[in-house]
Amino acid sequence: MTAGLIPENTARTYDCRQAFAEELIALAAEDPRVVAVCNDSVGSSNLVRFRELYPDRLINVGIAEQDLVGVGAGLANGGLIPFVSAAGPFLTGRATEQIKTDAAYNGLPVILCGQSPGMAYGELGPTHHSIEDLSWMRAIADLAVAVPADPAQTRAAVRWAAAHDGPVYLRIPRFKIPAVTPEDAPFRPGHSLQLTDGDDVTVMAVGTMVSRALTAAETLRAEGIGVRVLNMTFVEPMDTDAVLRAARETRGIVTAEEATTTGGLGAAVASVVAQNRPVPMRILGVHRRFAPTGSASFLLEHFGLTADGIAVAVRELLSHEQR
Repeated sequence: MTAGLIPENTARTYDCRQAFAEELIALAAEDPRVVAVCNDSVGSSNLVRFRELYPDRLINVGIAEQDLVGVGAGLANGGLIPFVSAAGPFLTGRATEQIKTDAAYNGLPVILCGQSPGMAYGELGPTHHSIEDLSWMRAIADLAVAVPADPAQTRAAVRWAAAHDGPVYLRIPRFKIPAVTPEDAPFRPGHSLQLTDGDDVTVMAVGTMVSRALTAAETLRAEGIGVRVLNMTFVEPMDTDAVLRAARETRGIVTAEEATTTGGLGAAVASVVAQNRPVPMRILGVHRRFAPTGSASFLLEHFGLTADGIAVAVRELLSHEQR
């Protein structure tokens, strides 16, 4: 769905982790059931102020991610609203069984907050890169998977998750990113946001890639190429209606995610397209490889996860289609 105009000032960048922390504190002030659970990550989860204000509502289990999720599930079963926060690779990699069995299988409203996902940890390498999380979490039944694209969506995601009757995985970006969400845009599972119009190619992006997709669309517009940019937000449940509209109304689809391509956004879109209305596609992400050593910005450039990389994929798709 198209939701108004994109804010004019996109030059400034913002920290979504700060927006997450501020909204969590606001929620806690309104509802005594809101609690935070972390794995010795009070600082990296931006929970220092929460601990100061609500010391008896922050549970630090230490470096024990399986216990982290189990404790969260127990709190939810007791009627509380637990925000279970940890670095994305450790939350999803070490506690997949507990997420599946303790939270999702029991339908408990546990809010799993994957901090610093993608390749945000840069030089710390593949052990600290959270690129498999979308694939792993999307595979678990009855688990919503949401990827906010900026602080406004992060705040909306926190609010929505607290009211949602079921488990949620929220991917909280570490990179500072510009505001891309139109004012008063809705935040609903299974609904995307159309940010630009275009009849040539649709670019579907999540998280940190949304602002890059908008920059690519602007560059391509100067070349006479109309790009429809969709912020997909929910990898699960996905906005299949928007995917099928894009397949009908544009000449191809490019997906962009700071994640592996073997099971996340691109794979989900490809599955819908292949079974209903096949169109040319390009799936941008990490193609089943471990990253080399380098900064986060170097790695994004290395894997083509930039505005230029998206623009190249759009041009290649159109060029191939015209042969």
